[in-house]
Amino acid sequence: MKVREIASALATTPDTVRYYTRLQLITPAKSDNGYKFYSTKDASRLRFILSARHLGFSVEDIKQILREADNGKTACPLVRTLIARRLAETERQFKAMLLLRQNMMLAVRKWGAMGDKAPSSHVVCHLIEEFEHTVLEENINDVVNQN
Repeated sequence: MKVREIASALATTPDTVRYYTRLQLITPAKSDNGYKFYSTKDASRLRFILSARHLGFSVEDIKQILREADNGKTACPLVRTLIARRLAETERQFKAMLLLRQNMMLAVRKWGAMGDKAPSSHVVCHLIEEFEHTVLEENINDVVNQN
C-alpha cells in the first residue's frame, strides 16, 4: 500500500502516516524509485498506534510498548501501568480545568456588574487586574464558611 492507501484504509491522513514513519514506529519497504510501500503488518501496527493515541498514550509510551512487543515480551503490564499514570494526569488536568472554569464563571459574574474604566499608566484593564484580589477574597470566604 502507498501512503494514501494506508491512510484511507485506517481513516487517517497521509501526514499522520508520514509522521509515524519519520518516528520509525512503522518502517515501510522502499522501492528503487524511493516510494514507500506499507505492508498489512505496517497497517496493523499503525492501527495499534492510532488506537493507543486515542486512549491518551504519548508517543514515548507507545515506543516503550512497541519495544516490549518487538522483543517478544507481553506489553500488558506496562500498558496497565502507563494507563494508570495517564488517568492520574488526566484527573489532575480535569481538576485544573474545573478550577479555570470556576474562575471564568466568577469573572463573568463579577465583571457584568463592574463599570468600564479608561486605562492609566498603571492599569490596562481593571477587570483582569482586580480579579486576583477577587479570587483570593472568594477563596478565603469559602474556607471560612466551611469551618
